[in-house]
Amino acid sequence: MAIQISAQHVKELRNKTGAGMMDCKKALQASSGDMNIAIENLRQKGLASADKKSSRVASEGIIESYIHAGSRIGVIVEINCETDFVARHSEFQKLAKNIAMQLVACPSVEYVSVDEISSEMIDQEKRIESGKEDLVNKPEAIKEKIVAGRIDKRLKELSLLDQAFIRNQDISIEELIKQHIALLGENIKVRRFQKFILGEGLEKKSTDFYSEVAEIIKN
Repeated sequence: MAIQISAQHVKELRNKTGAGMMDCKKALQASSGDMNIAIENLRQKGLASADKKSSRVASEGIIESYIHAGSRIGVIVEINCETDFVARHSEFQKLAKNIAMQLVACPSVEYVSVDEISSEMIDQEKRIESGKEDLVNKPEAIKEKIVAGRIDKRLKELSLLDQAFIRNQDISIEELIKQHIALLGENIKVRRFQKFILGEGLEKKSTDFYSEVAEIIKN
């Protein structure tokens, strides 16, 4: 016999996860009313279908900003989801804030994903790597493998989705977003971002923003 779940508990789980009412009810029934287990079950179920959700249109969302201490660098980022309901959800807004902070902490990041990097830039990077002195006397086959590995590493350095999450180095930003797709039940995408660096283009001292942001998070 299925355990009776009150509408209040279903609503509470929906507010915490953004999942559909029927999915929340089934998750609570499967967990015998245990809210934490129900949330975990919804996350696991969502993770299994996160890739399917990635093709759905995400035109709602928020524009988040983060200005680093001392006002020396700032970021504006647009994060999209499918509905205004999820856009207002605290977990979605927390994700947006974390991504904005991540962008400040990663000065080398210039693109949302590797897919956005032009073929012209990739070809340029290949020419640079192929011409390096340590590869001059390498056999062509070995040289090609080394260059391919270096290019792959370089492109990931430029991509936001490939960065290790500053709050949890065990997952990437892409995995973090998939966790929230699982949690909230909607497609989520980082559409675009813009960095503003005080005195950019002028001669100035180098600053380690990653360490500074990490220190703020720690405190």
